[in-house]
Amino acid sequence: QVQLVESGGGLVQPGGSLRLSCEASGSIFSLNVMGWYRQAPGKSRDLVATHTSTTDITNYADSVKGRFTVSRDNAKKTVYLQMNSLQPEDTAVYYCNLRQMSDPPDYWGQGTQVTVSS
Repeated sequence: QVQLVESGGGLVQPGGSLRLSCEASGSIFSLNVMGWYRQAPGKSRDLVATHTSTTDITNYADSVKGRFTVSRDNAKKTVYLQMNSLQPEDTAVYYCNLRQMSDPPDYWGQGTQVTVSS
């Protein structure tokens, strides 16, 4: 089993920045993909950004490219999401995800609220 604990959400004004953290523990395979998804009220949970452990390949939603950066500290088993130039449309619950060749293959954090408002 894998546990994911997120931190770093909050309220920020438009144009501001936040950094989310997600620490993983448990049975984590060397090859995995960790990342972030978000869900706004009444909408589906959508991909924000992912990072692959062995290749350092990252993937971003078009809506966050150039503003958000996903990174990882393998020693700390932690993935980060640096969010800059935040806009009201970024308001959502942000969920950490880990995907690997296990059963089950997908793990989720509890979610952290990000609110962008003046």
